[in-house]
Amino acid sequence: MEGKTEQAWIRKAVTMLCVLSCLTLNAQETEYRMEIGGGVGTDFYLGDANGTPFAHLGGMGSVLLRRIFNPRMCIKANIAMGHISGTSEGVFIPTDPNSATPEGGTPTMVSFSRNLLDVGAQFEMNFWGYGSGEGYKGNRRITPYALAGAGLTVGMGGGASSCAALCLPIGIGVKYKVRKRLNLGLEWTMRFTTSDELDATAEGTQLSAPYGIESSGLKNKDCYSFLMLSLTYDISPKLRRCNN
Repeated sequence: MEGKTEQAWIRKAVTMLCVLSCLTLNAQETEYRMEIGGGVGTDFYLGDANGTPFAHLGGMGSVLLRRIFNPRMCIKANIAMGHISGTSEGVFIPTDPNSATPEGGTPTMVSFSRNLLDVGAQFEMNFWGYGSGEGYKGNRRITPYALAGAGLTVGMGGGASSCAALCLPIGIGVKYKVRKRLNLGLEWTMRFTTSDELDATAEGTQLSAPYGIESSGLKNKDCYSFLMLSLTYDISPKLRRCNN
Protein backbone atom coordinates (compact mmCIF):
# COMPACT_ATOMS: atom_id res chain seq x y z
CA MET A 1 0.00 0.00 0.00
CA GLU A 2 2.81 2.37 0.87
CA GLY A 3 4.39 1.78 -2.57
CA LYS A 4 1.11 2.59 -4.33
CA THR A 5 0.72 5.74 -2.24
CA GLU A 6 4.23 6.89 -3.18
CA GLN A 7 3.54 6.25 -6.89
CA ALA A 8 0.30 8.27 -6.64
CA TRP A 9 2.17 11.19 -5.06
CA ILE A 10 4.85 10.99 -7.77
CA ARG A 11 2.18 11.08 -10.52
CA LYS A 12 0.55 14.10 -8.87
CA ALA A 13 3.90 15.89 -8.61
CA VAL A 14 4.72 15.23 -12.29
CA THR A 15 1.25 16.48 -13.30
CA MET A 16 1.71 19.66 -11.26
CA LEU A 17 5.13 20.29 -12.84
CA CYS A 18 3.65 19.86 -16.31
CA VAL A 19 0.81 22.27 -15.52
CA LEU A 20 3.26 24.86 -14.15
CA SER A 21 5.44 24.43 -17.25
CA CYS A 22 2.45 25.02 -19.53
CA LEU A 23 1.45 28.12 -17.57
CA THR A 24 4.99 29.45 -17.87
CA LEU A 25 5.02 28.88 -21.64
CA ASN A 26 1.60 30.52 -22.03
CA ALA A 27 2.84 33.56 -20.10
CA GLN A 28 5.76 33.97 -22.50
CA GLU A 29 5.50 35.57 -25.92
CA THR A 30 5.47 32.78 -28.51
CA GLU A 31 7.84 33.38 -31.41
CA TYR A 32 7.43 32.04 -34.94
CA ARG A 33 9.99 31.21 -37.57
CA MET A 34 8.02 32.24 -40.67
CA GLU A 35 5.17 34.30 -42.11
CA ILE A 36 3.22 33.48 -45.26
CA GLY A 37 0.66 35.59 -47.09
CA GLY A 38 0.06 38.00 -49.94
CA GLY A 39 -0.37 41.60 -50.90
CA VAL A 40 -2.14 43.86 -53.38
CA GLY A 41 -1.56 47.45 -54.36
CA THR A 42 -0.54 49.83 -57.10
CA ASP A 43 2.63 50.51 -59.10
CA PHE A 44 4.13 53.04 -61.49
CA TYR A 45 7.09 53.22 -63.85
CA LEU A 46 9.80 55.90 -64.10
CA GLY A 47 11.75 56.24 -67.35
CA ASP A 48 11.76 58.01 -70.69
CA ALA A 49 7.96 57.78 -70.99
CA ASN A 50 7.16 58.98 -67.45
CA GLY A 51 9.10 61.20 -65.09
CA THR A 52 6.37 61.86 -62.54
CA PRO A 53 6.02 59.62 -59.47
CA PHE A 54 2.56 58.06 -58.99
CA ALA A 55 1.51 58.86 -62.58
CA HIS A 56 0.14 56.16 -64.93
CA LEU A 57 -0.73 53.90 -62.00
CA GLY A 58 -1.27 50.19 -62.54
CA GLY A 59 -2.25 47.26 -60.34
CA MET A 60 0.02 44.71 -58.70
CA GLY A 61 -0.24 41.59 -56.55
CA SER A 62 2.28 39.47 -54.68
CA VAL A 63 2.76 36.23 -52.79
CA LEU A 64 5.34 36.55 -50.01
CA LEU A 65 7.15 34.47 -47.39
CA ARG A 66 9.19 35.81 -44.47
CA ARG A 67 11.92 33.92 -42.60
CA ILE A 68 12.13 35.51 -39.16
CA PHE A 69 15.49 35.48 -37.37
CA ASN A 70 14.51 37.58 -34.36
CA PRO A 71 12.00 40.37 -33.52
CA ARG A 72 14.12 42.91 -35.44
CA MET A 73 15.41 41.05 -38.51
CA CYS A 74 13.96 38.86 -41.27
CA ILE A 75 14.29 38.02 -44.95
CA LYS A 76 11.26 38.28 -47.23
CA ALA A 77 10.93 36.39 -50.53
CA ASN A 78 8.31 37.49 -53.08
CA ILE A 79 6.79 36.65 -56.42
CA ALA A 80 4.87 39.64 -57.79
CA MET A 81 3.01 40.63 -60.95
CA GLY A 82 2.38 44.21 -61.97
CA HIS A 83 1.33 46.37 -64.90
CA ILE A 84 3.18 49.49 -66.04
CA SER A 85 2.47 52.05 -68.76
CA GLY A 86 3.60 55.46 -69.96
CA THR A 87 3.57 57.99 -72.78
CA SER A 88 6.01 60.52 -74.20
CA GLU A 89 3.33 63.23 -74.29
CA GLY A 90 4.96 66.47 -73.17
CA VAL A 91 8.46 65.02 -73.63
CA PHE A 92 10.59 65.47 -76.77
CA ILE A 93 11.44 62.06 -78.23
CA PRO A 94 13.13 62.24 -81.68
CA THR A 95 12.00 59.89 -84.41
CA ASP A 96 15.63 58.98 -85.20
CA PRO A 97 18.23 60.49 -82.86
CA ASN A 98 21.09 59.17 -85.05
CA SER A 99 19.83 60.71 -88.28
CA ALA A 100 21.89 63.50 -89.86
CA THR A 101 18.83 64.98 -91.58
CA PRO A 102 16.51 67.60 -90.04
CA GLU A 103 13.67 65.10 -90.27
CA GLY A 104 15.52 62.86 -87.83
CA GLY A 105 14.90 65.37 -85.08
CA THR A 106 11.16 65.39 -85.65
CA PRO A 107 9.41 64.56 -82.38
CA THR A 108 7.44 61.34 -82.20
CA MET A 109 4.68 60.24 -79.85
CA VAL A 110 5.39 56.95 -78.11
CA SER A 111 3.31 55.03 -75.56
CA PHE A 112 3.60 51.57 -74.04
CA SER A 113 1.74 49.18 -71.75
CA ARG A 114 3.37 46.02 -70.37
CA ASN A 115 3.29 43.46 -67.58
CA LEU A 116 6.06 42.81 -65.07
CA LEU A 117 7.14 39.67 -63.25
CA ASP A 118 9.16 40.44 -60.11
CA VAL A 119 10.96 37.65 -58.22
CA GLY A 120 13.36 38.46 -55.39
CA ALA A 121 14.26 38.68 -51.73
CA GLN A 122 14.80 41.58 -49.34
CA PHE A 123 16.38 41.95 -45.92
CA GLU A 124 14.08 43.78 -43.47
CA MET A 125 15.25 45.63 -40.38
CA ASN A 126 12.53 46.56 -37.86
CA PHE A 127 13.06 49.81 -35.97
CA TRP A 128 11.56 48.20 -32.82
CA GLY A 129 11.22 44.63 -31.63
CA TYR A 130 8.11 43.25 -33.35
CA GLY A 131 5.73 40.92 -31.52
CA SER A 132 2.41 40.60 -29.75
CA GLY A 133 3.48 43.09 -27.09
CA GLU A 134 3.15 40.56 -24.24
CA GLY A 135 5.70 38.86 -22.05
CA TYR A 136 9.02 39.88 -20.60
CA LYS A 137 10.58 40.91 -23.96
CA GLY A 138 8.26 43.87 -24.34
CA ASN A 139 8.04 43.74 -28.15
CA ARG A 140 5.63 46.12 -29.86
CA ARG A 141 2.57 45.30 -31.94
CA ILE A 142 3.57 47.96 -34.50
CA THR A 143 6.92 48.90 -35.99
CA PRO A 144 8.30 50.77 -39.01
CA TYR A 145 11.03 49.03 -40.99
CA ALA A 146 13.51 49.52 -43.83
CA LEU A 147 14.39 47.01 -46.53
CA ALA A 148 16.88 46.36 -49.33
CA GLY A 149 17.48 43.38 -51.55
CA ALA A 150 17.91 41.96 -55.04
CA GLY A 151 15.90 40.04 -57.59
CA LEU A 152 14.93 39.52 -61.20
CA THR A 153 12.47 41.55 -63.27
CA VAL A 154 10.94 40.35 -66.54
CA GLY A 155 9.04 42.72 -68.85
CA MET A 156 6.37 41.01 -70.96
CA GLY A 157 3.63 41.78 -73.46
CA GLY A 158 2.70 45.02 -75.13
CA GLY A 159 3.61 43.64 -78.54
CA ALA A 160 7.35 43.84 -77.78
CA SER A 161 9.94 41.19 -77.01
CA SER A 162 10.36 40.10 -73.41
CA CYS A 163 13.34 41.35 -71.47
CA ALA A 164 14.96 40.36 -68.16
CA ALA A 165 17.07 42.42 -65.81
CA LEU A 166 18.58 42.54 -62.35
CA CYS A 167 16.33 44.37 -59.88
CA LEU A 168 17.54 46.22 -56.76
CA PRO A 169 14.64 47.16 -54.43
CA ILE A 170 14.93 49.58 -51.51
CA GLY A 171 12.06 50.89 -49.40
CA ILE A 172 10.27 51.44 -46.13
CA GLY A 173 7.15 50.06 -44.50
CA VAL A 174 5.16 49.56 -41.34
CA LYS A 175 3.85 46.33 -39.75
CA TYR A 176 0.97 45.94 -37.33
CA LYS A 177 0.06 42.74 -35.48
CA VAL A 178 -3.73 42.60 -35.74
CA ARG A 179 -3.81 39.39 -33.69
CA LYS A 180 -1.09 37.20 -32.21
CA ARG A 181 -0.48 35.45 -35.54
CA LEU A 182 -2.02 37.87 -38.04
CA ASN A 183 0.03 40.74 -39.50
CA LEU A 184 -1.03 43.75 -41.56
CA GLY A 185 1.61 45.67 -43.50
CA LEU A 186 1.98 48.71 -45.74
CA GLU A 187 5.14 48.93 -47.84
CA TRP A 188 6.59 51.27 -50.48
CA THR A 189 9.60 50.30 -52.57
CA MET A 190 11.55 51.71 -55.50
CA ARG A 191 12.91 48.95 -57.72
CA PHE A 192 15.91 49.94 -59.84
CA THR A 193 16.74 47.72 -62.82
CA THR A 194 19.65 47.22 -65.21
CA SER A 195 17.36 47.36 -68.27
CA ASP A 196 16.28 50.25 -70.48
CA GLU A 197 13.74 48.07 -72.30
CA LEU A 198 10.92 47.72 -69.76
CA ASP A 199 9.15 50.40 -71.82
CA ALA A 200 9.69 48.66 -75.18
CA THR A 201 6.90 49.05 -77.75
CA ALA A 202 5.60 47.08 -80.70
CA GLU A 203 6.79 49.82 -83.08
CA GLY A 204 10.44 49.51 -82.09
CA THR A 205 12.86 50.75 -79.48
CA GLN A 206 12.24 54.51 -79.50
CA LEU A 207 12.37 54.52 -75.70
CA SER A 208 15.65 52.59 -75.54
CA ALA A 209 18.39 55.26 -75.73
CA PRO A 210 15.91 57.74 -77.31
CA TYR A 211 18.55 60.47 -77.62
CA GLY A 212 21.25 58.22 -79.02
CA ILE A 213 23.16 58.07 -75.71
CA GLU A 214 23.85 54.55 -74.54
CA SER A 215 23.45 53.95 -70.80
CA SER A 216 25.51 51.72 -68.54
CA GLY A 217 25.10 50.15 -65.11
CA LEU A 218 22.08 51.72 -63.42
CA LYS A 219 22.50 55.05 -65.22
CA ASN A 220 19.53 56.07 -67.40
CA LYS A 221 17.82 52.71 -66.82
CA ASP A 222 14.14 52.04 -66.11
CA CYS A 223 12.77 51.64 -62.61
CA TYR A 224 9.35 51.09 -61.06
CA SER A 225 7.66 51.29 -57.69
CA PHE A 226 5.31 49.09 -55.64
CA LEU A 227 2.93 50.44 -53.00
CA MET A 228 1.53 47.31 -51.36
CA LEU A 229 -0.88 46.39 -48.57
CA SER A 230 -0.12 42.91 -47.24
CA LEU A 231 -1.67 40.34 -44.89
CA THR A 232 0.44 37.49 -43.48
CA TYR A 233 0.01 34.66 -40.98
CA ASP A 234 2.67 33.36 -38.57
CA ILE A 235 3.66 29.71 -38.98
CA SER A 236 6.24 27.31 -37.49
CA PRO A 237 6.30 28.28 -33.77
CA LYS A 238 9.60 28.11 -31.89
CA LEU A 239 7.88 27.25 -28.59
CA ARG A 240 5.02 24.75 -28.42
CA ARG A 241 2.44 24.57 -25.61
CA CYS A 242 1.95 21.41 -23.57
CA ASN A 243 -0.83 19.21 -24.92
CA ASN A 244 -1.07 16.86 -21.93
